[in-house]
Amino acid sequence: MNVFEIPKDDLKKIISTFNREIGRFIFFVFVLFFDSIYFAENVTSSQLLINILMLAGFFKMYFRSTPRVKELMIYAVILGFAGEYLFSRALSMYTYRLENVPFYVPIGHAALYGRILMFSKASVVKKYNKAIEQLFAIVIAIFATTYLVYFSDVFGFVMTLGVFLLLWKRPKDRLFFYAMYILVAILEIGGTAFGCWRWPSIGFEVFEFLPSNNPPSGISLFYFLLDIGCFVIYTQRHNITWSRLKNIRSIRA
Repeated sequence: MNVFEIPKDDLKKIISTFNREIGRFIFFVFVLFFDSIYFAENVTSSQLLINILMLAGFFKMYFRSTPRVKELMIYAVILGFAGEYLFSRALSMYTYRLENVPFYVPIGHAALYGRILMFSKASVVKKYNKAIEQLFAIVIAIFATTYLVYFSDVFGFVMTLGVFLLLWKRPKDRLFFYAMYILVAILEIGGTAFGCWRWPSIGFEVFEFLPSNNPPSGISLFYFLLDIGCFVIYTQRHNITWSRLKNIRSIRA
């Protein structure tokens, strides 16, 4: 079954779920204007407003989430701060407008993580998982290829191939990460267009054989680290429950 074969009523539910869990987050792209070069030069150079808006959005989502998602969101904030300082400040993978790590960014990572998790776990989405996954994969392939051909984005294309390869034997994670890829791409396009951050012309500003667009297409590859980190912390904190689950799985197998 492909997405065009999904019954009309269920398709409406999927679109509604997408709008509720992910579509509203895309609105944040326009909020990034308050941290843009234009806003800083013509109004005021402040990230305070956008930090407050993101924090409010984070808590709104946090309090309507399940206990598991709440816990994972907290881990995502902590790991988000660590990852931002590593990739941005230490490795110069990208640079923010004020050459800092804006408070709204790691908070945004956690909100994005939670939104996509809730979307991918929705019953109607799980029912048509394969069809939606197939559609997202096609969109991603077209997007990355377009960036490669028209913007010489070798770095982004290589990272996109990495996404597909890492998910080759992880079918249960494909929908989650494909949705994350698309949302991250939209946010990156908006953020770089406003000048909130920028990517160098080559990968990590070191590898000349990896020409990069600003932004590169496949940056969501690094969100695997966020997901894996949150998952590891969660399973360690719930080691007893996780051990029981593994035992049940082994018995069923």
